[in-house]
Amino acid sequence: MSNSALVVGASGIAGSNLAKQLIAEGWETYGLARNPSHDIAGLQALKADLLDKDSLLQALATIRPNHVYITTWMRNETEAENIRVNSLMVRNLLEVLTIHQSVRHVALVTGLKHYLGPFEAYAKAGFLPETPLREEHPRLDIENFYYAQEDEVYAAAERDGFSWSIHRPHTVIGQAVGNAMNLGTTLAVYASICKEAGRPFIFPGSAAQWNGLSDVTDARILAAQLIWASTTEAARNQAFNIVNGDVFRWSRLWNKIAAYFSVESSGFDGTIHLLEQTMVNDIAVWQEIAQKYDLKETDLNHLASPWHTDLDLGRPIEVMTDMSKSRKFGFTAYQETEESFYDLFAQLRGAKLIP
Repeated sequence: MSNSALVVGASGIAGSNLAKQLIAEGWETYGLARNPSHDIAGLQALKADLLDKDSLLQALATIRPNHVYITTWMRNETEAENIRVNSLMVRNLLEVLTIHQSVRHVALVTGLKHYLGPFEAYAKAGFLPETPLREEHPRLDIENFYYAQEDEVYAAAERDGFSWSIHRPHTVIGQAVGNAMNLGTTLAVYASICKEAGRPFIFPGSAAQWNGLSDVTDARILAAQLIWASTTEAARNQAFNIVNGDVFRWSRLWNKIAAYFSVESSGFDGTIHLLEQTMVNDIAVWQEIAQKYDLKETDLNHLASPWHTDLDLGRPIEVMTDMSKSRKFGFTAYQETEESFYDLFAQLRGAKLIP
């Protein structure tokens, strides 16, 4: 039987990279999004709102995917609203797909907030989960929309008989525009502004993040694990962490990124310098940069997500992820983190998104 994939959130970092890899491997690939991208060769774009069941019924009326990859979520003001909205999105999708009974596997991308708690919790000192983070860690006794999304997948799998996999990346590094969480592009835009304005490239985060060990997830390695888990019998009905496989310290990588953009590096100086506060004043600066270098995106807020970068780099603990489980199951792919950033920066320049 040929493989047919539905990538939900195909315009995002994870979804777009997954779609490209599926197409490269010969899969019939559909990409569903509220604002679908037509930039990926071979991707059959579908427009639908996951909160509107009628739009899903219309978009998926003739589609019979056997593999479904859910790589999207919607940010809301409170965790209670995150739970309501994001669980409804998954539930609507799987209820529509149950009509034709074509689905054999559903993969859900969540993240390390499974262990760290929602944004309101993990950003605060005093909430200190054990690291390295392992899949065996029990759910936290707090509200978490990732748990609600998982429960929707488990319930639908029980109803329809498909297998599932859960994938928990750390910060995902890859190219996308308009993504809610995009640390790599945010840093590239920030460095570009610093270079143009003659400002130092100031580390915005905490001492723990500056000095401690960390890891990230290249969108391409996430795509590789998603495909592997959905096509490997032993890996089905399992949850897996997914990071590049190496660790780094921001105290070194920050200087490397500064050197890449030829800007002065300024490390942790005892104070957290929130990018959200710094870059709110750079909207007009970015418009001038975009016009000067004929860039494709003049809206700073459409490229950068400083609020998320602040949360990632402001954590009061170092965050490392254990990859032993998927290694034991046979997933051995590896990606050097410095190269993840350099590859992204080169892609952004090639796409005329940064100067």
